[in-house]
Amino acid sequence: MAPNSAITSGPKANLLGSLFMVLAMGLFALEDTFIKGAAGELPVGEILMLFGAGGAAAFAMLAILRGERLLVAEVFSKVMLVRFLFEFTGRLFYVLALALTPLSSATAILQATPIVVVMGAALVFGERVGWRRWTAIFIGLVGVLIVLQPGTDAFSPLSILAVIGMVGFAGRDLASRAAPRSLGTNLLGFYGFLTIVIAGAVFGAWEGEELVVPSTASLMAIAAAVIAGVCAYSALMKAMRTGEVASVTPFRYSRLLFGAGMGIAFFGEDIDAAMLIGCGLIVAAGLFILIRGRQRKAA
Repeated sequence: MAPNSAITSGPKANLLGSLFMVLAMGLFALEDTFIKGAAGELPVGEILMLFGAGGAAAFAMLAILRGERLLVAEVFSKVMLVRFLFEFTGRLFYVLALALTPLSSATAILQATPIVVVMGAALVFGERVGWRRWTAIFIGLVGVLIVLQPGTDAFSPLSILAVIGMVGFAGRDLASRAAPRSLGTNLLGFYGFLTIVIAGAVFGAWEGEELVVPSTASLMAIAAAVIAGVCAYSALMKAMRTGEVASVTPFRYSRLLFGAGMGIAFFGEDIDAAMLIGCGLIVAAGLFILIRGRQRKAA
């Protein structure tokens, strides 16, 4: 028996891993809340640059403490270029969605990312996906449409920003699977946050945004977002390494509750029936895909 088996397996490990996952999702929702709050004063491009710089500095420090080199040849591989493009797209459009649309709806749409990842894995990597999971993928995408409510008075074209951001994150996750194994979590985090800085600079130049001298409150919000984001990422990694993946991963969807709760508490948002139905379909589809995937691996 491995020395750490008592930590990484068994009911206690599953409980601990689930708690780490819930903590990570709560912190990610808190990160979104601080970014949305800062967007009331600062331009989106500047928020991205400040947030990205803070996160990059944090992961650079972690990498250096572990004796990892920040500049390695694998960073310039084709896969990492693809990851950069998807990270660029995901971060830019999701922050735009946070700034311009309700936090609750942006969070709900983001939860479709695992569904799109499975669909992409089938189409890009040729992974086998049976008709049951394809049906679940379809149902999950229907849930996204219900949240968006196209063709109704409640539909906002700005909601498409969150959809584009979600697709960008799904592409980033797929590219991460093909990334060189020599690139560890800290290096991927460092270059991911550097991408956010570049996205902010490009968007700011495109929009002709003028930099604003941040108030103390805005700087504190950005700093809090960085701290929450780095801690969330660390908690997520800890969750995925503690307990069984099938037991821990479903708690990712707790982010919906945190996002909706913070949207209601801090921004006065309303949750209507369509949002509840759409969220229910997205979560149900995601959980079915996860459970079915684990069953196929066990077979």
